[in-house]
Amino acid sequence: MSDFKIAPSILSADFARLGEEVDNVLKSGADIVHFDVMDNHYVPNLTIGPLVCDALRKHGVTAEIDVHLMVKPVDRIIPDFAKAGASYITFHPEGSEHVDRTLQMIRELGCKSGLVFNPATPLSCLKYVMDKVDMILLMSVNPGFGGQSFIPATLDKLREARKLIDDSGYDIRLEIDGGVKVDNIREIAEAGADTFVAGSAIFGAKGANDANDYDTVVAAMRAELAKA
Repeated sequence: MSDFKIAPSILSADFARLGEEVDNVLKSGADIVHFDVMDNHYVPNLTIGPLVCDALRKHGVTAEIDVHLMVKPVDRIIPDFAKAGASYITFHPEGSEHVDRTLQMIRELGCKSGLVFNPATPLSCLKYVMDKVDMILLMSVNPGFGGQSFIPATLDKLREARKLIDDSGYDIRLEIDGGVKVDNIREIAEAGADTFVAGSAIFGAKGANDANDYDTVVAAMRAELAKA
């Protein structure tokens, strides 16, 4: 697959300059803005809500915004993110009482829908809802904090998810989130991923005079993906 997309996680950006940070990372060649929403309930951290998504749109961001809801329950907040300009809205099956209904709601609101699977969460519920899913996101760390190391067992899970997608015949993206770096992105791609969330690996990249160096790291990721 050559349609690889890089999705920097703004969780690792400088929030005092968020609009500028997103502009710069997109100029460096990134494709999608990954937007991590945590509620200090489903996961032990608290981040950002629909107002920030709306602010990025008003700032002029036109790239796809991929909203990853690490919240429970999810249904109440989904319409707010749809209104705020989300392109994708993905959620964890544990966060919804009725996964099928939640997926339908996301699509009815005009967004692309997705399911997110934690490292120890099986993919079993997917087989009943493949017709309603535009994105499958596999967590390669436990959700809640940036900067964690990639969990190697996720590679086998990626192969399993890739086979499910290929066998289904549906156009579904396969995203990976957690510990993605220049030195492992090729192996992750070869296991089946086509969309790569990277937070600290991109926003933490520094060049001369401690300046942000997003161009170099995104280019290095692209070079590795070209070999996959």
